[in-house]
Amino acid sequence: MKSPLSILLLSLVFVSCLNHKKQEVSTFADKGLVTFVITGLPEHHDYKQDLYISGDFEGWSGGKDPFKLNKTNNQYQISIPKYSETLSFKFTQGNWATVECETDGNPIDNRVYSFTTTSDTVAIKILNWNNPNQKNKPTTASKNVHVFAEEFEMPQLQRKRKISVYLPPNYEVSKASYPVLYIQDGQNVFDVNTSYSGEWEVDETLNTIYNETGFGLIVVAINHANEKRLNEYSAWDNKRYGKGEGALYLDFLVNQLKPEIDKAYRTKPDSENTGISGSSLGGLFAHYATVKRPDVFGKSMVFSPTFWYAKASFQFTKTHPNTAKFYYLVGEKEGQDMVDNMNAMVELMLANNFSEENIYKKIVPHGMHSESFWKTEFKPAVLWLFVRD
Repeated sequence: MKSPLSILLLSLVFVSCLNHKKQEVSTFADKGLVTFVITGLPEHHDYKQDLYISGDFEGWSGGKDPFKLNKTNNQYQISIPKYSETLSFKFTQGNWATVECETDGNPIDNRVYSFTTTSDTVAIKILNWNNPNQKNKPTTASKNVHVFAEEFEMPQLQRKRKISVYLPPNYEVSKASYPVLYIQDGQNVFDVNTSYSGEWEVDETLNTIYNETGFGLIVVAINHANEKRLNEYSAWDNKRYGKGEGALYLDFLVNQLKPEIDKAYRTKPDSENTGISGSSLGGLFAHYATVKRPDVFGKSMVFSPTFWYAKASFQFTKTHPNTAKFYYLVGEKEGQDMVDNMNAMVELMLANNFSEENIYKKIVPHGMHSESFWKTEFKPAVLWLFVRD
């Protein structure tokens, strides 16, 4: 039994944590606040279910208690402070398996809100909820995509991960070896049914490139870690989101996964023929991995990198110049902060002995923080990194 003194101390700690959280939210709220009010829900919606908002401001967790919507008389709403100029988000029933979707069950793009005033109210209509129990959904993955491992061991992190592999159309009838691209957030790479906001259609795009040019590429897609995604994709600790595990995750890729891929397939294992890719936090990680280990990853596809999440990435990059190839992409609709941070990183690299001819920067006026944007930009990025003279 706890003594009255220990109960008092625990109570004080709890209250202190609550006050700290309130102060943090209050600091952001002073800059601006938006209230999302749910004005439309699917006919079959169960009002016993809690709803959550999940987005770039809380790490795309799928649903955290601090971001649970308030419910009064079956009316849901939540106020979000101005964590950044632009918010990207979706609504869920607590996880990505129950994320909002189109009426026909297909994924929707991320919702985006840009702050233009200090106080705003936005009406939201949710068309449908993804049904994780729906069976026999046809896969959209091509025939040359297969599962390499359902539960690949990650000893550095004491976890397991699903790994999927795309092979070029002529792989089985050829004796050639191929370059390899490692892509983060593997759920969104090949199959719409495993994604929560649409797929990149990497397999269809590479099949088209092969038919047009004869270029073949092996792709290794590594599923993300769900609630540990933020930790694995950043090498630096974050006060709001926790400990960075990016160095351990990189060690896993280099010392566990890549040797097994090189053993199982006819790869070109040198850095000149090995690339890494990711978007959002995955883009931050792709940048870090290439800066840290250019001897392994000689090509980096960095889509919509969240450099704001780890400001220490700037100083780290400044002190690690190399000659790897970097392809940077951001959309103006992602917010000025995203554009400014990417521009600042590229300028820093050019001022600190990175090769100008090996850095490509693309800013798309109508580009949004979404899978559909990254899908359309995948082809030009592959061609610049792997096929250009």
